[in-house]
Amino acid sequence: MSADPPRDPQPHSPAQGRTASYVGRFAPSPTGPLHAGSLAAALASRLDALAHRGRWLLRIEDLDTPREAPGAAEAILHVLSRLGFAHDGEIVWQSRRDAAYREAFERLHASGLVYPCACTRREIADSVVHAGQRQHRGELVYPGTCRNGLPAGRSARAWRVRVDDAHIAWCDRSAGRFEEALAESVGDFVLRRADGPWAYQLAVVVDDAFQGVTDVVRGADLRDSTARQVYLQRLLRMPTPRYLHVPVVLDARGEKLSKQTGAAAIDPARGVAALNDALEFLGLGTVATGSLERFWTEATARWARS
Repeated sequence: MSADPPRDPQPHSPAQGRTASYVGRFAPSPTGPLHAGSLAAALASRLDALAHRGRWLLRIEDLDTPREAPGAAEAILHVLSRLGFAHDGEIVWQSRRDAAYREAFERLHASGLVYPCACTRREIADSVVHAGQRQHRGELVYPGTCRNGLPAGRSARAWRVRVDDAHIAWCDRSAGRFEEALAESVGDFVLRRADGPWAYQLAVVVDDAFQGVTDVVRGADLRDSTARQVYLQRLLRMPTPRYLHVPVVLDARGEKLSKQTGAAAIDPARGVAALNDALEFLGLGTVATGSLERFWTEATARWARS
C-alpha cells in the first residue's frame, strides 16, 4: 500500500533505526471501545511507520465531551498496549490543547476569514432545498446565509471559515489525485461551536503540525475531510502531510462499523488472532504465529512489499 516502501525492511523497536523524516500517528476518539474498524486503521498506520522506519505517535481526540464514554480512552490505550502497539513520545490529549486551537482561530479571525453563524441545521437544509441544491456526498453545503452578518436579533451558534473560491488538489498515496471546490462541496465550514467545542477540522490540523506528522494513514471515511484540512493548513501556513486512506470495515448492513452502531469491543486476550483479523482485512493475509513479536515482524515486511 505504500507508494515507495523501503527495500528490505528490518523489524525494529520504535526506539531503534528510526527515520526522522517519517512521523505517523493514530488518533482515536474515546466515544467507545476499540473495535474492528479502528483496529484496522491503527494497524495500517503503525505498519506504515514501521515499514518506513519512522516514528509512530498516539493522540486522543477527546474534544467532544458529551459523546465520550467514561473510561473509553484508558480502555483503548490498554488494548493497544496489550496488542503490541508501542508508541513514540508522549500521548497528546486534545482536551488539554485549548490554547493552541484558540491561537490558530484568532490568526484566522484577525485575517477576516472567520465569521459568526446563527443558522441551525434545519435552516441550512431548508435553504439548500429552497435554492434547488442537492447535498454533496450526503453533506449539507452551507449557502452562506450569515457571511455578511448575523440576521437581526440572532446570536451566533457557530463560527465558520470562508472558503470563497478555494480549489483544493491533493494526492492519496493509493487512490491518486483528488480535486475539490470547497464552495461546492461543503461551503464555509465550522471551526467552533458557540457552546465551546473546537471542530475536528481545526484541531487535527493544529495537532498534526504540532506533532510534526508527515504521513496520515487513516480510514477512507475521513477522505472527504482532507480538502478542508489542506485548506486550513495553507491558511495557517502549516505543512501538509502525505495521506493514505485505507478501506473501512463494514457491518452486516454494509454500513461503516462504528461505536455508535454497537460495534463489538476488541478483546485483547485474543492477541495475535485479533491482529490477524485486521491484517486479513487489509489484504495481507494472516501470520501463522502466536507470538506478538513475530506477528509484527512479518506483518511489517508484508506491508512494505505490498
